[in-house]
Amino acid sequence: MAKAFNAGRRGITGFLETAERELLRKLFADIVTMLEPDTPAHEDPLAALIGLDMDVTPPSDPALRRLLPDAVKDDADSALEFRQLTERSLRETKIGALRAASLDLEKEKLVLDPDAAKHWSMALNDVRLVLAERLEIRDEADAERVHQVQDWGDAEDVESYLSLVYNFVSWLQESLVQAMLAQLKSAK
Repeated sequence: MAKAFNAGRRGITGFLETAERELLRKLFADIVTMLEPDTPAHEDPLAALIGLDMDVTPPSDPALRRLLPDAVKDDADSALEFRQLTERSLRETKIGALRAASLDLEKEKLVLDPDAAKHWSMALNDVRLVLAERLEIRDEADAERVHQVQDWGDAEDVESYLSLVYNFVSWLQESLVQAMLAQLKSAK
């Protein structure tokens, strides 16, 4: 199978078809919409600067909760306190990576420097997390079920289509990670 990303002397080069770019643009935009906070940044400049959000609550959407999990298990008060201190900045970081990756899709030739590769890996990971939640991937058996859908002609329903998209994004992420590792090896 061909690679979507290859390591080179000038960075990581991506090879994406027009339809693939459009699909990624839409996926990145969907995740940005999910991550945008419901309330504006705090009026207090210091609170806004550090990302403090006392009004935050755990997400009700399981996919969003997968992107913004509780940092402390088995202690709801500590988990909420940590969420209040970190969630807004985490959302902003994720949104920034998704938007940066989306902007890269506008370039005729996709060449990623280390920062852009990091943004891409974050963006692809967030898309995969959301798709995995929507597809109810919990273990290897669930993942195998999703990987059985191999052809766009097999996409008879929403789950089949999402499975194909999940497999495509997984392939992209794998290719990108391999290219990033190759870059690290060549730098040594």
